[in-house]
Amino acid sequence: MFVGKARAGTLCGVAALLVWSTATALMRSCSEYFGPIGSAALIYSFGALLLLVLPGQGSLHRASRSYLLAGGLLFVTYEVCLSLALGYAHSRSQSIQVGLVNSLWPCLTVLFSILINRQRVRWFVFPGTLLALLRTVRVVSTEGLSLASFLDNLASNPLSYGLALTCAVTFALYCNITTRYARGENHVALFFALTALVLWLKYALSEESLPGFAPRPTLELAALVLAMAGGYALWNLAILRGNLTLLATLSYFTPVLAAGFSAFWLSASLTLQFWQGVVLVTLGSLVCWYGTRSNVAPAQALDGRPGDGAGQPVRS
Repeated sequence: MFVGKARAGTLCGVAALLVWSTATALMRSCSEYFGPIGSAALIYSFGALLLLVLPGQGSLHRASRSYLLAGGLLFVTYEVCLSLALGYAHSRSQSIQVGLVNSLWPCLTVLFSILINRQRVRWFVFPGTLLALLRTVRVVSTEGLSLASFLDNLASNPLSYGLALTCAVTFALYCNITTRYARGENHVALFFALTALVLWLKYALSEESLPGFAPRPTLELAALVLAMAGGYALWNLAILRGNLTLLATLSYFTPVLAAGFSAFWLSASLTLQFWQGVVLVTLGSLVCWYGTRSNVAPAQALDGRPGDGAGQPVRS
């Protein structure tokens, strides 16, 4: 019976990783129709409502007020920046690049864990981080590791790339803050609602106007809400019952899955250089994770996107 529950929990975690891998493409597609701000506001509004009716929400009475403030601020900043970074990308191909910049958060999570949680790591965490950073430069650059090409590409859309880097930093901080101060409580529904509120306020101050709910964009919006909110619900089950060590390893391959799905769904043409960068960013993140593996309890193996409180994976 216990083995069956563990296997079911692990499968829930795998399902969460798979549905999260669709988020970049669907978010970009929704933003093209509903607008960068309006689409994000709709996503988090419906997502918050869905999470409220799903089990596993934490108690505000047991929550640390300082965590709710710091964790909520970091979560809202991450989600708002991610939505706008993808929405303001100049092309679909650029939105996939932006998503990969966001995928630096696993490496940064490990680095911040050394400072915030005083986690002991092996020496190869640092070359692993450098590898991921260099490969991100290669992906954003159009001419190998050319610094001039990298800077030119950044200058073409500093807003999207800057927001994506902010995403990586804030989510890495959120993961560490959550691990240390959340007391095992899941407050994602509250954070989703706060994100929606901020986005609606921004929408009210913008010049955007929501169009009608056409069939295809509406289905994409519904799929994205289910992917994000449903993914969190599945991940919480995985946290309680699944093999987190296995899921921690699998979560570092989500940039590959996300890029592949995005290229398919958005009909974007990606170069061999891009795919080399995706693989090496993933490899660098995996090296960083392995550098902490022998020093971390299984329940702490995942701190990232996927989940809250006991841990979470990416939304690439």
